[in-house]
Amino acid sequence: MQRPLPEDFSLKETKPHLGGGKVSGDKLTSTYDLVEQMQYLYVRVVRAKDLPSKDVTGSCDPYVEVRLGNYKGITRHFEKKSNPEWNQVFAFSKDRIQASILEVTVKDKDFVKDDFIGRILFDLNEVPKRVPPDSPLAPQWYRLEDRKNEKARGELMLAVWWGTQADEAFPEAWHSDAAAVGGADGLASIRSKVYLSPKLWYLRVNVIEAQDLIPSDRGRFPEVFVKAILGNQALRTRVSMSKSINPMWNEDLMFVAAEPFEEPLILSVEDRVAPNKDEVLGRCTIPLQYVDRRLDHKPVNTRWYNLEKHVMIEGEKKKEVKFASKIHMRICLEGGYHVLDESTHYSSDLRPTAKQLWKSSIGVLELGILSAHGLAPMKPREGGRASTDAYCVAKYGQKWVRTRTIVDSFTPKWNEQYTWEVFDPCTVVTIGVFDNCHLQGGDKAGRDLRIGKVRIRLSTLETDRVYTHTYPLLVLHPSGVKKMGEIHLAVRFTCSSLMNMMHMYSQPLLPKMHYIHPLTVPQLDSLRFQATQIVSIRLNRAEPPLRKEVVEYMLDVGSHMWSMRRSKANFFRIMGVLSGIIAVGKWFDQICHWKNPITTVLIHILFVILVMYPELILPTIFLYLFLIGVWYYRWRIRHPPHMDTRLSCADSAPADELDEEFDTFPTSRPADIVRMRYDRLRSIAGRIQIVVGDMATQGERLQLLLSWRDPRATALFVIFCLVAAIVLYVTPFQVVALLAGFYMLRHPRFRHKLPSVPLNFFRRLPAKTDCML
Repeated sequence: MQRPLPEDFSLKETKPHLGGGKVSGDKLTSTYDLVEQMQYLYVRVVRAKDLPSKDVTGSCDPYVEVRLGNYKGITRHFEKKSNPEWNQVFAFSKDRIQASILEVTVKDKDFVKDDFIGRILFDLNEVPKRVPPDSPLAPQWYRLEDRKNEKARGELMLAVWWGTQADEAFPEAWHSDAAAVGGADGLASIRSKVYLSPKLWYLRVNVIEAQDLIPSDRGRFPEVFVKAILGNQALRTRVSMSKSINPMWNEDLMFVAAEPFEEPLILSVEDRVAPNKDEVLGRCTIPLQYVDRRLDHKPVNTRWYNLEKHVMIEGEKKKEVKFASKIHMRICLEGGYHVLDESTHYSSDLRPTAKQLWKSSIGVLELGILSAHGLAPMKPREGGRASTDAYCVAKYGQKWVRTRTIVDSFTPKWNEQYTWEVFDPCTVVTIGVFDNCHLQGGDKAGRDLRIGKVRIRLSTLETDRVYTHTYPLLVLHPSGVKKMGEIHLAVRFTCSSLMNMMHMYSQPLLPKMHYIHPLTVPQLDSLRFQATQIVSIRLNRAEPPLRKEVVEYMLDVGSHMWSMRRSKANFFRIMGVLSGIIAVGKWFDQICHWKNPITTVLIHILFVILVMYPELILPTIFLYLFLIGVWYYRWRIRHPPHMDTRLSCADSAPADELDEEFDTFPTSRPADIVRMRYDRLRSIAGRIQIVVGDMATQGERLQLLLSWRDPRATALFVIFCLVAAIVLYVTPFQVVALLAGFYMLRHPRFRHKLPSVPLNFFRRLPAKTDCML
């Protein structure tokens, strides 16, 4: 039995006040029912009119300052405008408010000191409350007052109200939590945002043949191949076996393309004139917008494409028009495949690319990102203290969400709720926590640092139940596994049609094209790498960007790299799977050796019944499995899965193995360390080699049983087969089965410690090991 996990690394169930009240597991009706309500004071500054001029030039450069205690928000300023319009929203968290008066001041921007124009004061006790779906509070005109609370010239249109994070103004508002963040880029980098992955297609290029090629040296047989380039992807065919000016290939090249199609497909036919020298015989450029789209396995029409040749004339590259070479190809965008951009073990979407092939959704996934606790300090600040500016990213299907950044807090509270449509229950939602290193704007800052990640498989969740737990944020470092804090989540999977969801369990995991025209494993690995690169580049170009390091961490880009720790974990997983079979074998061995005579006698009786009535065998097996399932229902797991350090062998991995796992590719370690690791791999591979050799030997012995390689052994086996056939022809099968069973279950006093005769005979058979060098 597996030992319980350490308390620090375990999952903890919580009972927060969601939606303003406690959740008992029943579905709530509020829009934000999976998060705790957070109260905010909202101030919408719309516009001003009739502002007086304060400069000697007679102009006014107004801006508005919204002050509440120690927090101050400022609008942008306009030059020489007495009727400016801002339409900006400011949000002050009620938890941090220490004042009772809100002061909204209009000022005139100046080089030396900004001039005071007027202000408006609000008592917080008199501010109205607004709860969606109530209509937004209508802004009102307020007369400005001077410092003596007397009426001044100018008016300001404002709206002030108490609200929650469910308010429509919340996502775009300036937040008092981020008062220290400077610059428009810095403010943009802390706001919540929803992203969509680009629509990915597999591009299949079937290169069939070329015609009328003109090599420069016509006295030799050309060695022609085709090179295809799409963006950063480059593939090439093999050299044609028909060494002529009309070569043939009939070879497929597979690429990943993303909408909108920004780059064309460039093909070049090249001749290998020397070991390291290729000559271009012709090129063609194909825009992907005009490529056929295929939804099933029916082939698209082939086309001939003209090849253009570029020649150098007086140092300039010019196109040669009198060129008659052509290339024959079949090019299509495959809409029937699902482009794998995630690890197949953690896929969040399994639908084909073409929307026409999508099936209806089976339910809705709702995720409430509440808060985090005990986050580790990630970077130093001025004054020598450390801080963390944390935000969350959640990914499911094509939709990515990013929460706002909580500045300088080890216990951030987000309380943001997001929703996804679910098309397959056997999918995984991934939630990552990161430290924002771009608060000052620009790209000179460092990479956003990973704090931890959580995966939740939807098929492990009960429908319509709210799961509220704190998940440990575990990250593997070269020094070992480290807990970076805990994240508090609320999850609910709502099923719209139980029958449709049950039907999904009978359907193929991937679209049917993956089985009708399967891609090879090397192809899938290469295409997945290209897909993740395209997704990370496109999301990095969004505003605000979802950084490349964030996307790669969420998509597990480095999971295919060699790791001794992971290899050990997978070996122990296999042993865990086989442990049940081993346990049954040990139990049967105890039965055969009469360790418990009563149990052995009962097994004898059961065996006789099954032999006499063989039609009861399958019903008995299925009834036994049913009873086991019903019995285990009492101890079913009631919480979602989470990272297990013991299963991952992360808590016991030696430092050298972790250093090897974090090594770059190719290696950057000193030669003596690389030599030591190479020798270690050789020793492990030697043991694997012995096991594989032993398995091959047993298989060859079975193959050579009737080959007369050992004449005496084969003769004995053939005679035995003849005698066995005669005996089995004349003896009822039930008698044979009873005799064989009683022989296997015979008492230990009738057993010998030496191996049995059949085993001795099998071990003496020859194998091909004698022919090995």
